[in-house]
Amino acid sequence: MLNIRKSGLQTAVQDLGRIGFQRYGVIASGVMDPFAHRIANLLAGNAENSPTLEIALSGPVIEFEADHFIAVCGGDLSPSLDGKPLAMWRGHFVPKGSVLSFGEPKRGARSYLAVAGGFDLEPVMDSHSTYLRAGIGGFKGRALKNGDSLTTLPVEAARMEALKNQNGQTPDWLIPPARYHEQPIVRMMPGRQYELFDEASRARIFEEPFTVSANSDRMGYRLEGPGLALEKQEELISEAVAFGSVQVPADGNPIVLLADRQTTGGYPKIGQVASVDLPLISQLKPGESLKFRHISADDAQQLYIEQEQQIRQLKIAIQMKREEWT
Repeated sequence: MLNIRKSGLQTAVQDLGRIGFQRYGVIASGVMDPFAHRIANLLAGNAENSPTLEIALSGPVIEFEADHFIAVCGGDLSPSLDGKPLAMWRGHFVPKGSVLSFGEPKRGARSYLAVAGGFDLEPVMDSHSTYLRAGIGGFKGRALKNGDSLTTLPVEAARMEALKNQNGQTPDWLIPPARYHEQPIVRMMPGRQYELFDEASRARIFEEPFTVSANSDRMGYRLEGPGLALEKQEELISEAVAFGSVQVPADGNPIVLLADRQTTGGYPKIGQVASVDLPLISQLKPGESLKFRHISADDAQQLYIEQEQQIRQLKIAIQMKREEWT
């Protein structure tokens, strides 16, 4: 059992998304940083799609009512356990009565807390993701509040006893942290309507920096920078959008669609962010900036394949280390 003493700015249960229902008008939701979520689960001994707590900017204060094994990955929001700094991107045995808290965001905007066994919650349309606007999924369809309690699924008794016998020691192995930057270079493919934009706009999108507006959320990051314009105004038919689609409304300021994106959109799409770079955008805070770099679809696919191979190798290595440690 996890008791939420303080909820933080926005702490909600998420997984990799509500896949397969967009054709019915149901958005996918899910984590903003899939890489950090997956690694946190692997470190905790869970399946990659097990629900985690997505913690935004100002984190919660959580009390553990039983022994647990946890991992925190993603942006560095200064996690601490019983007042002592907690190392990220590695597993930790957490004794009963321990208190996990978060402080100043040092780098990145979102952390992911995975607990061994995962959370005991009912899925909605095959997912534990919280869609806040609709009030479905996760914990009662909402962000956590002060006083909430989350039940965890049981961990094999022998495994937890082996972890406990390490006398609270932290494993001496960790995953190299993701490299989040305050002004990342984000690789982007030209979008379906890229050629409809004037020549100056097609150049600016890959040359000039853009800043994340305060008017941004999990649905999309609104970017401020050089205005983008079509060669001529055209009526477009709404079509499907994806995580990382870059739309340009009439005001000329692009919007990067994120986890809580709508299912279709009618604004022209100047680009599509490569999947491997979605965490770089998702970890930006309002006021921070980014630059886009052109990439081909073939190169983006190759980067995705290489990332999946890396995660597969990490999964094997983590399992081997865990067996040695326990």
